[in-house]
Amino acid sequence: MNDRTTYFDRIGEENLRKLIHDFYENIASDPVMRPMYPMNLAPAEERLYLFMQQYLGGPQTYNELRGHPRLRQRHFPFSVDLNARTHWMDCMMRAMRKNPMDDESKAFLESYFEDTATFLLNRPN
Repeated sequence: MNDRTTYFDRIGEENLRKLIHDFYENIASDPVMRPMYPMNLAPAEERLYLFMQQYLGGPQTYNELRGHPRLRQRHFPFSVDLNARTHWMDCMMRAMRKNPMDDESKAFLESYFEDTATFLLNRPN
């Protein structure tokens, strides 16, 4: 990847949108994760898309609309224990498998999701 190419450029807007959409389809049917979300998943899907778009080097729309991500603070009301982390990761990894991308981008995203899911743990098992 050259100095000016971002992961957002490499993955592409459409593929990132599809990845996030597929993730939320998995969330919708997950018995552990679904109760943590409101009935309408569309706003959460859009927020994650905007966050990932920004994190991956795309437009800064997330910050413009919502300010600093404050991930731990925003997730604290939810019981994020090891079981929830495992289910969240399963939903995301199934979505990743449906959305092929180059090996470097895939490894970067997998590492980010693993690290962030661990960072958000806030309840003992």
